[in-house]
Amino acid sequence: MTDSSKISPGAVATASDAPFDAAAEVEDAEEAAAAAVSSAEWRRRHLVGTIRYVAFRLLRALLTIFVVATATFFLVRLLPGSPLDVYINEQITQYGRSYEEAAAAASVLFSFDPTASPVEQYFSYLGNLVRGDLGSSITAPGTPVGSMIGQYLPWTLFSVGIALVISFVSGVALGMVMAYRRGGWFDHLATAFGSVTQSIPSFLLAIMLIVVFGVKLGWLPLADMRGAYTPGVEIGFNLTFIMDALFHAALPIWCYILTSVGGWMLVMKSSTVQVLGDDYVQVARARGLRTTRIQYQYVGRNAMLPMFTAFMLSIGFLVGGSILVETITRYPGIGQLLYDSISSRDYTTIQGVLLLTTISVVIANLAADFLYSTIDPRVRVRGQEG
Repeated sequence: MTDSSKISPGAVATASDAPFDAAAEVEDAEEAAAAAVSSAEWRRRHLVGTIRYVAFRLLRALLTIFVVATATFFLVRLLPGSPLDVYINEQITQYGRSYEEAAAAASVLFSFDPTASPVEQYFSYLGNLVRGDLGSSITAPGTPVGSMIGQYLPWTLFSVGIALVISFVSGVALGMVMAYRRGGWFDHLATAFGSVTQSIPSFLLAIMLIVVFGVKLGWLPLADMRGAYTPGVEIGFNLTFIMDALFHAALPIWCYILTSVGGWMLVMKSSTVQVLGDDYVQVARARGLRTTRIQYQYVGRNAMLPMFTAFMLSIGFLVGGSILVETITRYPGIGQLLYDSISSRDYTTIQGVLLLTTISVVIANLAADFLYSTIDPRVRVRGQEG
């Protein structure tokens, strides 16, 4: 027989507490299960919100492209004179032909019927767009608009792309120097330079460069700089061709750089000055971190965030180029193609170039929306909430 007096108080306490421990374990298990369900529900809602946000942005982008394509189709037809009228007037004034001879030549040359209903032309245009067909040039029958854009577009990407990279990198670097040395002579000089250059239209600067350095001083061989490259130079990824292409694109590149670098400088300076006053920068300094680390990892990265959207949109407008600069400098880019198309009332080519510009801007805007939250972890997609 067991002596009950030998049973320890601890054993009694443990035995009496056993039901309470089991209840606590059950409660913990229920809380863990509820937390798991809540986490799964949050992930599901987050995924649904992300899909809705992306779908909304894509639908809005497609609607924008559709509206621009429709507006462009009808607006270009409001231009005074049709392709036939422009050609007939050119034949009469330049070659002395009679109206009947010029009209007969135009009817044979152009695959354009001005008597066709605009509604029929519009739905035919939309049908071709769905198939990825931009149509054929009116003034150059049989030549697809897509091939014409493909011939001119690389030169605009080359000139404007180089200028955009150089101006952005230079503007960011100089803007940071201006912010760290604000109030000094360099800051005042750079601010004056940026304020003046960004207010000068690029086409006006092109005229000034041509007149001053090309005509008055004779430093620029304007006749040799026309075109995209020198005839006889072998096209390819080699130093000779690249240097020759840079020589011919020098005027447009300098126009783009000088008229845009000032804006990047001033924006970067303002953003850097604002970041320098934030609390986390002061804390980093109090912790004794290296100055270079604070400048690049704390100040530089955060100061560049407001410039990200502007840079992405600049990439989108890169396709459009500059119609006036390329026309003045006689550089065969997409802007030159658009100018020639407007002059000859080549409706299909005008529509193709403007549609391409619109698509590039829309894609750049979408990329900025989707990537901004990745670059700045503090930013979250607001559209996911509703």
